[in-house]
Amino acid sequence: MNKIVSRPVICLVFIIACGLAQPPRACLAAEQPSANKKSAEGPARFENEIAAFEAYDHKNAPPHDPILFVGSSTIRIWQSADAFPGLPILNRGFGGSTTDDVNHFADRIVFKYKPTLIVFYCGDNDLAGGRTPERVFNDIQTFISSVHEHLPKTPIIFLAIKPSIARWKLWPQMQDVNTRIRDLIKKDEKLTYIDTAQPLLGADGQPQKDLFRDDGLHMNDKGYAAWNQLVAPRLAERQTPSR
Repeated sequence: MNKIVSRPVICLVFIIACGLAQPPRACLAAEQPSANKKSAEGPARFENEIAAFEAYDHKNAPPHDPILFVGSSTIRIWQSADAFPGLPILNRGFGGSTTDDVNHFADRIVFKYKPTLIVFYCGDNDLAGGRTPERVFNDIQTFISSVHEHLPKTPIIFLAIKPSIARWKLWPQMQDVNTRIRDLIKKDEKLTYIDTAQPLLGADGQPQKDLFRDDGLHMNDKGYAAWNQLVAPRLAERQTPSR
């Protein structure tokens, strides 16, 4: 006679058989932490990703005098080294980070590399998380001040917060932050602003669907190709001499 085995037992057998392999999605519900266990909050939720960068650096020397791409998953997904061959590109985009997260980890993912140029993208996660344009802009100013303090010769390129299908309702707030950044750079010769938002909009003023992944948030290869064309010439003109 066949025995009926409950789902938790099936999951347990699978996990034992696979050793340390990650359990299948069907079993995740049985393994959720109890309500008494709180997941990491704030910047601490990215500690594993930052530690992974450090572990990689321990085994692989980062490029000398790099051009550092830093920010949220828009940076992380970007195949930046392939997009700009011949340049010492270092990508330190992580998770669904906010500007505040980048500021928190700046010692570990920015300053220690002594980049000759920083390409920064962040902000839409900040707004999606409920932060106001004023708060986002203030956090960006904090980043600028920190870079000027630790790396006084290093210029920063700011990429406009991008419109997207998934977050279209936030576009007015994104434009607010973009305008503030664009006005700020007029007062600081070490800052450059690139309007990476406009190329993603069609003739109807809406985000072009063929430039985005299925999630409607992140760009696909075609979207990044449009950005590459805008960014490439600015890397050459803004990179400072090796120190």
